[in-house]
Amino acid sequence: MKLSATVSTLLVGNAAAFSMSMKSDTGAANRRDILVKGAAFAAGIAVPAASNAYSVPDLPYGFDALEPYIDAPTMKIHHDKHHGTYVTNINKATEGKDEVPILDLMADALEAGPVRNSGGGHYNHAFFWDEMAPHAQASKTKPSASLSAMIDKSFGSFDEMKAKFEAQAAPGAVFGSGWVWLAVNKKGDEIKIIGTPNQDNPLMKGVCDEIYLPVLGLDVWEHAYYLKYQNRRPEYVSNWWNVVNWDKVNENFEYVVANHVGVSVRG
Repeated sequence: MKLSATVSTLLVGNAAAFSMSMKSDTGAANRRDILVKGAAFAAGIAVPAASNAYSVPDLPYGFDALEPYIDAPTMKIHHDKHHGTYVTNINKATEGKDEVPILDLMADALEAGPVRNSGGGHYNHAFFWDEMAPHAQASKTKPSASLSAMIDKSFGSFDEMKAKFEAQAAPGAVFGSGWVWLAVNKKGDEIKIIGTPNQDNPLMKGVCDEIYLPVLGLDVWEHAYYLKYQNRRPEYVSNWWNVVNWDKVNENFEYVVANHVGVSVRG
């Protein structure tokens, strides 16, 4: 961690004072006392926010845990390299600034330069990892009664929602790189499928006509699937449902409906 010029000056000044004191009394006990006091002084000084305010959270499962639907090499590169790059860049962009949860940066991200892509990339990926689970676990989960009721109200049925979600995730709907989201309005009475480009998400003002709160999100950047699926994005999207942890999605849903704010993420 780097110290500010003010802090450095204070430390130098106090070091000089300690040196003069040591010359007047060179006893070992006094020298130890001076060092202890100096360390306590330094520890008590407020310093700028660390440049590593954000970090890549560990996966809640192994890299190979989502096989055969998402392959281990893709998961490792996606998590360590791609997510890692977003974290490195958002830390650079926020160095020296007050440390705040990444969620708090989302609302104004479209007007905040690197926060839009790097901060959005960190939030989106941290959200994405936690909504998935190994198939053996995911297959035992399902939408809660309250989430199912809202899905049925908005889309007609769960299967119809999945079909519309997959249509939104198709290359013709989200051209190039982006995400597809199942998100609830801030009132908590409407759920929509939303496609966003690059690392945008529905929490950002200006992405939609109003802020929406994600409960489920799918990364459709090529780096999320290309090693296994090449240009077969629809196959990747269809297979992805096999690792969706609906227990986590239900938790997200209940939280945003009750609190009218987005879900916090790890890292």
